[in-house]
Amino acid sequence: MSIASAASSATSSATGPAATPLVEIDKVTGGYGGSDILSDVELSMTADQIVVIIGPNGAGKSTLMKSVFGLVRIRQGHIRLDGEEITNLRPDLVVQKGVGYVPQERNVFPSMTVAENLEMGAFLRRDDFRPQMRRMYDLFPRLAERRDQLAGSMSGGERQMLAMARALMLEPRLLLLDEPTAGLSPLFIDQTFERIKEINSLGIGILMVEQNARQALAIADMGYVLATGRNRYTDTGANLLDNPEVAEMFLGG
Repeated sequence: MSIASAASSATSSATGPAATPLVEIDKVTGGYGGSDILSDVELSMTADQIVVIIGPNGAGKSTLMKSVFGLVRIRQGHIRLDGEEITNLRPDLVVQKGVGYVPQERNVFPSMTVAENLEMGAFLRRDDFRPQMRRMYDLFPRLAERRDQLAGSMSGGERQMLAMARALMLEPRLLLLDEPTAGLSPLFIDQTFERIKEINSLGIGILMVEQNARQALAIADMGYVLATGRNRYTDTGANLLDNPEVAEMFLGG
């Protein structure tokens, strides 16, 4: 059984008949220039799931995330969104398909206010996006308090909230998060994971790369462990936390 099939079976056994995958990554090989960072990687998730990718530095986690968003060239394999092929599709077209992406760095416009950043997030909309902006202020109350503040003057945790809110302005079906808690204080780490759960409860699938592996797996429906660009372990978040080999090799014992 393939890893993607195993993930689908785990979902099916927990919730009944397997739902149609929101994302399918099928034996993907690719990387930068002539070098392959990923080799036959597989992943599958449904629209109601939080899926976490963990692994050591250099394992290909962020490369896999970028491949979904069209930022990394795939040489072999397929990436599908709701059954539609999006392999090597340009990032602007991936956005139009309903995918939001929050990179680890440079994820806000520092010289713009909070409100202006959110307006920039709605750049593709031709309707009235003010109701969605109000929803973002409800989801992230701290942003409402700082709506006229320059993003560059905010703390790291506040900027991360803003980056997620901006990505949500187009109401995506899938949100990609690359190291959303990197460099944050423990308080903001906890708050970020709480917001991720709340975003998922709105019907938005979450696929994220995360170094705070224990906390991430604690909220994850499924987890994928990558090592040297390949799938190493695939299981529910809870089972990966309980796996002694995973704990010793990837979770610090």
